[in-house]
Amino acid sequence: MFSKLLRGLFAGLGLSLVLTAPVYAAETIKIGTFLPVTGPASFLGDPELKTLKLYIKKINDDGGVIGRKLELVHYDDGASAGKARTFAKRLVSSDKVDIIIGGGTTGTTMAALSVIQRAGVPFISFAGAVKPIEPVRKWVFKTPETDRMAARKVLKDMQSKGIKRIGLLSGTGGFGRSGREQTLKVAPDYGVEIVADETYGPKDTDMTAQLTKMRNTKGIQAIFVFGFGQAPAIVTKNFHALGIDLPLYQSHGVASGQFLKLAGDAAEGMLLPGSSLLVAEKLPDSDARKAELLSYIDTYKAAYGSSPSPFGGYAYDGLMLAVDAYKRAGTTDKEKVREAIENTRNFVGVTGIFNMSPQDHLGLDVATSFRMLTVRDGEFELAE
Repeated sequence: MFSKLLRGLFAGLGLSLVLTAPVYAAETIKIGTFLPVTGPASFLGDPELKTLKLYIKKINDDGGVIGRKLELVHYDDGASAGKARTFAKRLVSSDKVDIIIGGGTTGTTMAALSVIQRAGVPFISFAGAVKPIEPVRKWVFKTPETDRMAARKVLKDMQSKGIKRIGLLSGTGGFGRSGREQTLKVAPDYGVEIVADETYGPKDTDMTAQLTKMRNTKGIQAIFVFGFGQAPAIVTKNFHALGIDLPLYQSHGVASGQFLKLAGDAAEGMLLPGSSLLVAEKLPDSDARKAELLSYIDTYKAAYGSSPSPFGGYAYDGLMLAVDAYKRAGTTDKEKVREAIENTRNFVGVTGIFNMSPQDHLGLDVATSFRMLTVRDGEFELAE
């Protein structure tokens, strides 16, 4: 009725009116992220953010996903759990993102989980511990290998070498605590006894006392360090300075070129479970992931002039898993996207081949994701 009156009015004035529905540009798919781009964990967040920016631009240049461009909404949490929780609230309530891909540390991820769960937003975390996905949480997934997987890889290597009595030195942060718990839990499966159990704090600058105590423990055959950041590099230097004649194992938390720079010559001969990304060019051509690994390395190098770390690889996998889920779901409906992620099968990423399920929100296995690595001449090499 109102439109008829308008037509009559405009006709009387000698004008014409065309009534049409407003035309809007297609909405973007908003990808939220909170990462430690600055601060003590910047070696994690920096390559992760660079990877997300690089590939979101690449995807958009290629036409986007399901007819929409991707939009990145990013906050730098500086590895602060409090900031991560605040930013998670902002992402879901103010920014109204469609999905969150981030959470660079275990501590920040755990701080944000309840907020994201209540909001019902799919979340793919880059946290290293098993805690975010155990117990399984409806909306939470992750891409890095877990601390339990790292412990199993190391303990299996020890078992193969007849090592039965070890010292465990772990950080008191979220990743180190969880790594310690998982190592203690699975060590009996490999016939390994923890005969010395020491820790270090986030501000400790010398671990000589802990290492000396371990070295003096009767029957000790190896030392396993579980942590990330600068601290494991300090441990490695202290270990070398003390001249300890035992195998030194580290976790996947140190699997990056930055750690090698920090530890220097002291890292020579060290053993650790690491990503195939670190030795991609040395893999056989028959490896199902080699092409994906080399493509990511080449693209990242061309953009930033340096090789990516496995931490950047976690971001790559998180983004690509999300893109794959949107394509299979054919919609941005959060529940349908969540279901698509949960039903990911045989997805070839740089970290591994993902096979998720309602019971497993990671979908990686130890055998195909981790490689046992060592350090030779300042570079990571296959130890297997």
